[in-house]
Amino acid sequence: MARFTKPRKPRSETAKMRRGFSWLAGLGVLLVVAGLIGLVYTAAVTLTSMLLFGWLLLVGGLVGLLHAIQARGSSFFWLSVIVAALNIAAGVVIISRPYEAAAALTMFAALLFLTGGLFRVVGSAVVRGPQFGWTLLLGVFYLLLGVLVLANWPSNSQYVIGAFISLVLLFDGLGLIATGFGGRRVVGMVSDQAA
Repeated sequence: MARFTKPRKPRSETAKMRRGFSWLAGLGVLLVVAGLIGLVYTAAVTLTSMLLFGWLLLVGGLVGLLHAIQARGSSFFWLSVIVAALNIAAGVVIISRPYEAAAALTMFAALLFLTGGLFRVVGSAVVRGPQFGWTLLLGVFYLLLGVLVLANWPSNSQYVIGAFISLVLLFDGLGLIATGFGGRRVVGMVSDQAA
């Protein structure tokens, strides 16, 4: 005798959306916690990020070299080999000397802050657009950050990269939490109006 079971109701779209936004907020909480822990252990975050970056370059270079060997009859063979070799060499250097790589990257970041700040300050003074004050303030902030990083270089290179990465994790996490809770609230308001 065959038994007939009552088909289950599919989950409502509202519940799925709420659950998705809850997962987004949960991911945000994890990122905030990781960012806060990273701010405490900035030297470990710097070392870990340099080693990870080095391994990514090394593995990417090896994959690129394999791809170049497979496509050896093509017109871009030598370019692919050169790019792969540079990636492999950079990966080996970064893995073998992560603190020196962090110092170089810290110097590069400071120069980017100085250049970006200078362009923003000069651009805001020349253009004088509707966001003049904010652009000028951001440019001055970038200049001060670049000078601050350069003033203590290379001794600060052990924690600057780790602090930047941790702050990015922290603020991205806060943004995801706000998006998750805001999305749940919007879904709730829409579902209440539809009911």
